[in-house]
Amino acid sequence: MNLKQDQFNVLVLIEKYQGENYSLQQYADILHMSVVDLNNIIEELLNLELIEQTSDYIVTLKGYRWLEPYKVKKAIFMAAGFGSRMVPVTLNTPKPLIKVNGKRIIETLLDAVIAAGITDITIVRGYLGEQFDLLLKKYPMIKFIDNFTYSEANNIGSALMIKDLLDHAYVLESDLVLYNPEIIRKYEYQSNYLGKKVDYTDDWCFEVVDGHIKEVMVGGNDCYHMYGISYWDQPSAKNMSEDIASVYNMEPDGKQKYWDEVSLRFCKDHYDILVRPVFEGDIVEIDTYQELKEIDSIYDC
Repeated sequence: MNLKQDQFNVLVLIEKYQGENYSLQQYADILHMSVVDLNNIIEELLNLELIEQTSDYIVTLKGYRWLEPYKVKKAIFMAAGFGSRMVPVTLNTPKPLIKVNGKRIIETLLDAVIAAGITDITIVRGYLGEQFDLLLKKYPMIKFIDNFTYSEANNIGSALMIKDLLDHAYVLESDLVLYNPEIIRKYEYQSNYLGKKVDYTDDWCFEVVDGHIKEVMVGGNDCYHMYGISYWDQPSAKNMSEDIASVYNMEPDGKQKYWDEVSLRFCKDHYDILVRPVFEGDIVEIDTYQELKEIDSIYDC
């Protein structure tokens, strides 16, 4: 019942759009692949009896059984930080609750998670944490974890609190404006981080070999710009449960590490993490007040 990654990607897309009579070209465009390659994979899926063709391609019961081990079970939002580079708007409002073009930043992510059928949702909150209660009116299924160490530890402090919840979970930084909700899926192949291929960035990025993340660094050429949305399969989640605590307690400054460094730097031999490519316009990362003003003119006053 093991799918190859390209088979998985096509099967997941067919499951999402079955009944809508998408053409092969439309599927190929979404997957950023050629129609010839797509057609070859569809033939493989037909031969495996994971899909069938009527007026459209549809997933069979066997196909759903093969997809079940890959199903995403929960989403965890990291939302405890102060957002100092977004002052003055964060003086009275947590960064994830700031509105961008009329919609709260975190809602762009929550709506995508809900649309993917994921209803087990946890938000780790800290700074002005009580304000997140307003989300319950629209998203009553949300559970909160309060991180009271947000002012003395980096986001590894939040990770420590959810270290036993990572199995089949998305972990999402809550300050990303998501413009392409298709990024959030019902199924994931294995542990991965989102990244955009770039010639150069001075931000956090990945060195990638054959789709596998080998190094994380700040600034690089011919690399993948890192976005703070990741997925954790069962083996990786098990290792993270131990490794997060190990790095957090590392002397002299474990509490000041970023949680992503656990798997991508300090304990990277314990993990095989893929990069999942995203593209220009899919996500916008707003780090500073100046960037906020450039995106939403209401703040440019």
